[in-house]
Amino acid sequence: MSREEDAPAEVQQPPHVSAAVHLDEVVHQRTRLGLLVVLAEVHQADFTYLKTRLQLTDGNLGRHIEILARHDLVSVRKGYEGRRPRTWISISRAGKEALQQEVNALTALLSLDAQR
Repeated sequence: MSREEDAPAEVQQPPHVSAAVHLDEVVHQRTRLGLLVVLAEVHQADFTYLKTRLQLTDGNLGRHIEILARHDLVSVRKGYEGRRPRTWISISRAGKEALQQEVNALTALLSLDAQR
C-alpha cells in the first residue's frame, strides 16, 4: 500500500452532494462518538471509568459498547482484579479509522459552513 493510500482521504463532494453523507450512523451517535474519543485518548479503559467519564448508566453504556463491538470498533475483555469482576474496553484499529473518518466528515461540513 502506498503512503497516499495510508493517509486519511480528504472528504470532497460535488456541489450537489452534502458532506453529511459521510457521517457514519454507528459512530456519529453522541454516546458512541464520546466512547471512541475517550478510548482514543486512553486506548483502554474499564467500564466504571467510562461510565463515570461519560455520565452514563450501566445499561446505556453496556448497550453502546455492544454496538461498537459488533462493528469491530472496540474490543471487550472481561476478567478479575482481585475478586472483583472487571470489564476493559479498547479501541480497535478499525475504531481509530472510523473516528478519523468521522472527524474528516465533520471538518468538511464545518469548512463548507465557513465558506458561506
